[in-house]
Amino acid sequence: MQLTQDILKKLEIIVGQSFVFTDVETRNHYGHDETEDYVFPPNVVVKPSNATEISEILKIANQYKIPVVPIGGRTGLSGGALSIQGGIGLSMERFNKIISIDEQNLQVITEPGVITQVLREAVSEKGLFYPVDPSSMGSCFIGGNVAENSGGARAVKYGVTKDYVLNLEVVLPTGDIIWTGANTLKNSTGYNLTQLIVGSEGTLGIVTKIVLKLLSKNTHNVLMLVPFYKANEACEAVSAIFRAGIVPSALEFMERDAIDWAVEYIDGLNVQVKNEIQAHLLIEVDGNYPEILLAEAEKIMTVVEQFQIDDILFADTEDEKNALWKMRRSIAEAVKSNSIYKEEDTVVPRYELPKLLDGIKSIGKKYGFKSVCYGHAGDGNLHVNIIKGNMSDENWQTEVPKGIKDIFELTVSLKGTLSGEHGIGYVQKDYMSIAFSKTHLELMERIKFVFDPNGILNPGKILPS
Repeated sequence: MQLTQDILKKLEIIVGQSFVFTDVETRNHYGHDETEDYVFPPNVVVKPSNATEISEILKIANQYKIPVVPIGGRTGLSGGALSIQGGIGLSMERFNKIISIDEQNLQVITEPGVITQVLREAVSEKGLFYPVDPSSMGSCFIGGNVAENSGGARAVKYGVTKDYVLNLEVVLPTGDIIWTGANTLKNSTGYNLTQLIVGSEGTLGIVTKIVLKLLSKNTHNVLMLVPFYKANEACEAVSAIFRAGIVPSALEFMERDAIDWAVEYIDGLNVQVKNEIQAHLLIEVDGNYPEILLAEAEKIMTVVEQFQIDDILFADTEDEKNALWKMRRSIAEAVKSNSIYKEEDTVVPRYELPKLLDGIKSIGKKYGFKSVCYGHAGDGNLHVNIIKGNMSDENWQTEVPKGIKDIFELTVSLKGTLSGEHGIGYVQKDYMSIAFSKTHLELMERIKFVFDPNGILNPGKILPS
């Protein structure tokens, strides 16, 4: 769509001329995230600095029915920040302040443009802990985490973003500004609008302040890397660890190719993997009492030794621990550097992981594609990277979507769902009917209409076309 000079002038009056951009380079820069190679530039990029400015922008957009897409750190993997209908790209990068850290109540109030790792480090300096740690935490925004209900490696013990959001300041598509809840740990007052906004992928409102609960920081952890000769046995071991009464702070699954590509991608990483090894589990336990952690580690060893494993590697120093975590967090970038790919974000009850992994490999053979799998196995969350490799362009366009549909149908048949933490966004929306009935989808459409009657806010996301 085209925006008139009159509308552009109104936007400049609201935020200042220096924060309105119509040049091609800027629009393209804000027209992509980390979702494959998609680029959907907005017609204009606007960079507001407070809720009032966003309110005024949305009032104009509502009046003229202009699409508005909130844009955070652009690290998303489902196309949630793509301006697929053009319009206004609303960059949240100027919302970059941690407003207050409440050490008495273990809470933090932050703006959404704060980088997640910056927030985690700021509260850590106060002896506090914000556990949510997506792989992109060094560049993703906390507001994007709220929009996608992000998880991360430590979600298995500590939960995901929704478990820490107490209250939100939100600008609605109409321009109204509301707080969704209260800064309390319990709230049984009316419908839970806070949790409705979390995970809504910027389709119901634009978050401008976030109140998060915090935890006290643990002082110790034990990290081990367990090599398995059979990938499905690594998946079986996940459930067995929990059935033994251990709740790790992290439990990550990595297929052989994932580790090989990550080691090749990262300079100076020295992880030796025998030829026969098919997969690894990266397992962490944390707490304040080393003797308890060592006992838990020994119990985990007893469990995994029931399977066909090689020597377990214990990370003895902080440098060794950081190297192993860097390897795990770099897998997505390593895969991307090797080949064109599509990444799915399946999640099932953890006991069903072996069936999911075997099914994915079988589907790949059926449609002629290779997959590299890794993810937060402790949550049953498996990231499936479908690799183009030597596939023809025609088969990539025609056969892979059939395979993805089969993978999602398998996932749902195992009592799982389409996404554990990446969201639905643009790329998965047409698969939503696999997970939801017509009644479900109609309810979601009605909710969207109540919040956004003119359909201006992040249109073309989540709900099927």
